[in-house]
Amino acid sequence: MSAGHAQFTRATLTLGPVLYLWEGSRWRDFYYRIADEAPVSHVCIGETVCSKRQHFYEPYLADVIDRLESAGKQVIVSTLSLITAERESRYARAMIGDGGYPVEANDLATLGMLAGLPHIIGPTVNVYNSATARLLAARGCVAICLPPELPTESVRRIVAETPEVAFEVFAFGRVPLAISARCAHARSKGNIKDNCRFVCGEDPDGLPVHTLDRQPFLAINGVQTVSYTCQSMLADMHDLMAAGIARFRLSPQCCDMVAVAQVHEDVLANRIAPEEGIARLRAIYPSAPFSNGFHHGKEGAAWIARQAAATAPYADHETDMAVS
Repeated sequence: MSAGHAQFTRATLTLGPVLYLWEGSRWRDFYYRIADEAPVSHVCIGETVCSKRQHFYEPYLADVIDRLESAGKQVIVSTLSLITAERESRYARAMIGDGGYPVEANDLATLGMLAGLPHIIGPTVNVYNSATARLLAARGCVAICLPPELPTESVRRIVAETPEVAFEVFAFGRVPLAISARCAHARSKGNIKDNCRFVCGEDPDGLPVHTLDRQPFLAINGVQTVSYTCQSMLADMHDLMAAGIARFRLSPQCCDMVAVAQVHEDVLANRIAPEEGIARLRAIYPSAPFSNGFHHGKEGAAWIARQAAATAPYADHETDMAVS
């Protein structure tokens, strides 16, 4: 740790839940490798997008959790971002009632079930100010992954005014923007949600959405909308750590996530400069241009270079765009 950050406890890394539909054995093998090789302290596991996908993973869940715990990872169980059916509500209650692992709530319905119990708040719950953070803390929240659209100044203020909570920032991955009761992914391929045929599995990194001018600007993932760009906070991590951020979340994408985690760990430990880390990340995940505009108070798709004025969305990403 450099002298400028020596007085701060070094933040650790969290692996967020897989947002996309991956074939069950691939999902299992992904987490096995994370357990064995990735320098992350916390791992969120569970289906957060569509309850119809849960049966793909359930046969492997116990073995995956055992492997992660044997490797010393803190397992966190993540809940759905939108509960629309009674069976989904029952499933969430069963997760909470099990009590074996910390629960990450991703919607208000789950929050109601968790009142008074220690729990974690996921990035899809709108925590936009310290008053909300303090209210959640009073109801049992012990950690919050802040919404990825918050500017850095808001992050600083919330963290400073809520010292009783451990805060996390969404540091890598396509940003979860919206969730719907309808499935645009199924509709785009001529199906309906009730007979979707799990077509979202054909796009394990999301299906890009284009404007009329054929410019990609979003991606769909089942009932979820995510950003087309990949948010990267690598250049801002030391400043955020100095502001009190305890963990940085890496959201799984179709790339070598062990390598992604290692790059972030190397930057946190000052083994490499952020600029070198960004260059490495672009080589690891060339499928989408990087962005960090939200944290600089700009449009989310923008990439703001360090000590530089705002740039237009996708500027200096021509190579990335050609690959995608």
